[in-house]
Amino acid sequence: MSDANRRDFLRTTSAAMAAAVAVAPLAASPRFRSDEEKRARLASNCYACRGVFNRDAFNPAQPPSPEARQLQKKYGSITLLDFPQFTKDNFPGIRSIDLLAGLFGDIADPAMFRKHTSWWDGKPTDTLAFDPDAPSSRTWLDKLAGRFAQTGVSGYHISNDIPQHMADLDDDRRKAGIATAKAWMNAASRIGVKAMRVNTAGPFIGPCAELVNGLPRNDLMEKYLEKAILSYRELAEYGDKVDVIVTIENHWGITANPINTRIIISEVNHPRLEACPDFCNWEHKYMLYHALDDVMPYARTIVHAKYWDRWEDVDIARCVRILNKHNFQGRISLEYETGPWDGIEGTRRLADAVVKAL
Repeated sequence: MSDANRRDFLRTTSAAMAAAVAVAPLAASPRFRSDEEKRARLASNCYACRGVFNRDAFNPAQPPSPEARQLQKKYGSITLLDFPQFTKDNFPGIRSIDLLAGLFGDIADPAMFRKHTSWWDGKPTDTLAFDPDAPSSRTWLDKLAGRFAQTGVSGYHISNDIPQHMADLDDDRRKAGIATAKAWMNAASRIGVKAMRVNTAGPFIGPCAELVNGLPRNDLMEKYLEKAILSYRELAEYGDKVDVIVTIENHWGITANPINTRIIISEVNHPRLEACPDFCNWEHKYMLYHALDDVMPYARTIVHAKYWDRWEDVDIARCVRILNKHNFQGRISLEYETGPWDGIEGTRRLADAVVKAL
């Protein structure tokens, strides 16, 4: 190589290396997100705000409690149709809602409801439940979708306790629960909701292992998991037809243990089935963070960010760092449970804590 060519080569190479050094740090650095962008990732939560609704959140036939009436003196009394505007007025920057199935429908129209038996801790309670298939229910759903469009605050997820028995060993009960879940998935699709929680139900406390030939085995848990896998596979496949994701929350029962959520989702292995991790629905304090970390790889659409004074101290920032670790980009539903504030103020404080940690 001549001296002139060597000088040209060194000059060109040096310039290219300098340009690469200058550009690399900018390309590698994460994009700054404003508080406004972070708040757009949050969702208001009907359960957290249950005190402002004009009826009981789990039985439409029951009026609000005396405590709820006191809260309504401060914030007003609303129905689910009012909640999009309520969200816009009370939670600045939040434009998504995590809807509670127990608040659907107009109790003044009995045709929208059917008799329903709700199971909690193995005990049945006769209630009413919204019937998504009733003609008047479809009209009401269209009205709710209209409120979404009118306010710019949309339904994103339905936290639904009405479909039951997904892990039940009785196939007739299990299939009836699947049919109820599908009817609700149709309703979710009708109003443009992206995802819906369906509880595993089954035992309120997962069965423990027993000694078999001197060693622990849990054959009963295996049976519950087999039924759950069958149920959720059917729902996930139906989700393809209606464009709705099914989520499994750690909502007691067998999913209070994160490994069972992982087993069900992994065995079904379908993109329409995900986890909806809740920060606090665990059985002991060590699960608050370690179990959340375990299920986050299976969550893409929604999580429930919860503050609950059931636990001595819930480190919201630590929980959000776990979301960040797994590059979670879905919605963060603000499910303030109980504590020193009312549901509205608690939601605001929880929103601030999540935004600060994102």
